Amino acid sequence: MIKGFENLKAGLLGEKLPHSFSPKIHSYLADYSYELFEVEKDNLESFIKSDRFDSINVTIPYKKSVLPHLDYISDEAEKIGCVNTIVRKGTKLYGYNTDYYGFMETIKSADVDIKGKKALILGTGGASLTVRAVLYDCGASQIINISRSGENNYDNLHLHYDAQIIVNATPVGMYPKCDISPIELSNFKNCEAVFDLIYNPLKTKLLCDAQKLSIKYCNGLKMLCFQAKKACEIFCDTAIDDNLADDICNCLESEKKNIALIGMPSCGKSTLGELLSLKLGRKFVDTDKLIEKNAKMSIPEIFEKYGQEHFRELETNALKECAFESGLIISTGGGIVTQMRNLDILRQNSVCIFIKRDLDKLSSDGRPLSQSCGVKALYEQRLPLYEEFAEFEVDNNGDITKAADEIIKLAAEPERR
Repeated sequence: MIKGFENLKAGLLGEKLPHSFSPKIHSYLADYSYELFEVEKDNLESFIKSDRFDSINVTIPYKKSVLPHLDYISDEAEKIGCVNTIVRKGTKLYGYNTDYYGFMETIKSADVDIKGKKALILGTGGASLTVRAVLYDCGASQIINISRSGENNYDNLHLHYDAQIIVNATPVGMYPKCDISPIELSNFKNCEAVFDLIYNPLKTKLLCDAQKLSIKYCNGLKMLCFQAKKACEIFCDTAIDDNLADDICNCLESEKKNIALIGMPSCGKSTLGELLSLKLGRKFVDTDKLIEKNAKMSIPEIFEKYGQEHFRELETNALKECAFESGLIISTGGGIVTQMRNLDILRQNSVCIFIKRDLDKLSSDGRPLSQSCGVKALYEQRLPLYEEFAEFEVDNNGDITKAADEIIKLAAEPERR
């Protein structure tokens, strides 16, 4: 962290900023204050001319709108046509674009070769201009922007099914509307890599689709951290090691990921979840208890009155309610894996861990399916599903504290791709 800038007034300018990661990132970079400035469009000019900031970042929807209010625009920002960083020097305002650096670092870290490839950019806003500039400088052979009503739009998207690189520069798929994607990725048979500038959730539905299709993918967190690092260098007029930005990115991803526990009924998910909550200081949610709370009746009563299919609908709704949040400990019901729609919900913001326990230690008390099918038959039926859903497996036949510590260690590891 850079020190000695306690008096610098920094922040982020945007219209709606309820879930921004920027204050957290900048708190690791330097010791200045970093405030969120939510400003209405009609008040943009008066804010820019005010003395409320020394240095700010700019996000949706003001990356283009601030241009007329600046005294100087860097060559790079002028070429791109948008600004995401503003610094006050005396009475003058200077505009820069550090998103370019952030997206370039994202491409490098993903080890994706852009040269000679056809690239598709979803969106035409300020972020798309930066993406276009980076792709051009990386040697893309063709770059197409898709908009809602332009020449290339979602109605004639089929003309570009041959795209090899796809970048989502729209807010489609962002929290809280996490279960939608701007495109049907399976139509793009030549696609080699997908980038989504969204970082909340950590893995959008579009990126989940890329994972299922074995396509390289990357979210917007790397871009966010590296553009912040470059902005901080401009704010403070000093260099920062790239390793710090990488460390911040890894730290944020670990903090924001839910830890979701799956496994057979009575394998110890709830007990482990409560212990993890105490150890990590995170909120614990048990989806079975959430279902009972929402339905105002017990799970055996739901099965008896409405049947298993209705229960599975309630279960998916409860999972969405908690799994689209960040930084939770989640204990799921034993049958959560029987509905493949739950796989994407869990993958978006969670590391999924299979809790294994010997059959002779599993109980069927108060569990309708365990009683009707038998624990052994149910386990054999679900084991392949648990293995498909889980990134890691943890044995829970011994010391529960050791099992919890193992979960903490595994959850901090980078995602398997």
